[in-house]
Amino acid sequence: MRAGVRRAAPRIGRVSDEPLSVIALQKRALGVLAGLPSDALELGEAFRAAGHELALVGGPVRDAFLGRVATDLDFATSATPDQTQAILARWGDAHWDIGKEFGTIGARRFGARRGRADDVVVEVTTYRTDAYDPSSRKPEVAFGDTLEGDLSRRDFTVNAMAVRVPELTFVDPFDGLTDLARGVLRTPVDPRQSFDDDPLRMMRAARFAAQLGFTVDSAARDALVEQVDRITIVSAERVRDELSKLLLSAQPRLGLQVLVETGLADRVLPELPALRLEIDEHHRHKDVYEHSLTVLEKAIALETGPDGPVPGPDLVLRLAALLHDIGKPRTRRFEEGGGVSFHHHEMVGAKLVAKRLKELRFDKATVQAVARLTELHLRFHGYGEGGWTDSAVRRYVTDAGPLLERLHRLTRSDCTTRNVRKAQRLSAAYDDLELRIARLQEQEELDSIRPDLDGTQIMAILGLGPGREVGEAYRFLLAQRMEHGPLGAERAEAELRAWWAARG
Repeated sequence: MRAGVRRAAPRIGRVSDEPLSVIALQKRALGVLAGLPSDALELGEAFRAAGHELALVGGPVRDAFLGRVATDLDFATSATPDQTQAILARWGDAHWDIGKEFGTIGARRFGARRGRADDVVVEVTTYRTDAYDPSSRKPEVAFGDTLEGDLSRRDFTVNAMAVRVPELTFVDPFDGLTDLARGVLRTPVDPRQSFDDDPLRMMRAARFAAQLGFTVDSAARDALVEQVDRITIVSAERVRDELSKLLLSAQPRLGLQVLVETGLADRVLPELPALRLEIDEHHRHKDVYEHSLTVLEKAIALETGPDGPVPGPDLVLRLAALLHDIGKPRTRRFEEGGGVSFHHHEMVGAKLVAKRLKELRFDKATVQAVARLTELHLRFHGYGEGGWTDSAVRRYVTDAGPLLERLHRLTRSDCTTRNVRKAQRLSAAYDDLELRIARLQEQEELDSIRPDLDGTQIMAILGLGPGREVGEAYRFLLAQRMEHGPLGAERAEAELRAWWAARG
């Protein structure tokens, strides 16, 4: 770190005695902190002039050591919320007090006013020493008076580091920098106390394992297993948010393994550990749990850039990849002759997906999309052997609707066979299907497929007014359109009259 930046109460000796990995992290942080916007340092000067402390805390400090530049800056201060609000009102171009009851005030400086492309957004929170009601889902906020006390209430040591501004003094009372270098998630205080105080920290352990690629400290893992039932007092919305962040991370498998291995998943997503079906001695089916994690990883690899059809990270695709087989435990049957079947597991799974995601308070659109992908994920099977008609291809596209690109990726990812020839055959078959879809779309604008006659034309031809029979006629013409492609108005009218006459 640069002159004036120190570590508070280090437990591993002088800087010169520290592991090279720690020194490397310090050098990396120096580059990031040196690039802090001058606005942040000005803010520190403003707080100091008013007689208050201000420190950059949490994720932005951790990310600085990891070489990442934070877009939003989180600060802690000795000032009261009212004092903070007064300072931010003078410093920022806009400010808000939506989190004031928790001691947090936010502000923004517009970059355009200062010749920059980006705005500077800050949130400043008064030092806290939260008190928790063991039966409550929310902390009772109590303000503290020291930075070290504030850092002690944070979830993990790697998030319990701070940099005082404007002087840029590094504060690390719980040796978080060493844990960062080791890639370990450890709590600042006894993990049993930490998880008992705020059970959501157990979910955060899994989330940070996925986001950072870190392992959970053995003491923290033991405490997590011991207190796993405490997660039940946390609101479904907060659990959902942590699960979503986990799934949208770079390595969700690591976080999901923490959830399953500690028993957390049994409380928040029980369908996932249920996939660990007992494998019989003849290995008549693959490990569905490991298969699902592999499908998730393959689906992530198929996400596209921002201009592609499925920009990553895509929560809907990732949820579908993880949960597409959750109907298998309920549908597994051992057949005569040694086989194993999972008949209709896609339909059962779609219902289970919808039920679980609703309980986790996911929005309606996400619930419907993930359930629909689960229902459709087997539709492709048999294409290579059976030879679909153009009508079947059209139905595949229309049934998928706006989910088609995600369905392409889910279906491809679902092939995890180790049989190279089988994998190549399935891949070639899906290549062929996508090519046929592209040709049909080019020919027929398949995404907006409609009958050759609309409702007004149907009523005029058949002499009908609005009613059920017009809807039946419309569906008949749509079926003809799906089966035969564009008919043209003349032929469509002839087919319609013949159908109407046949009805008597």
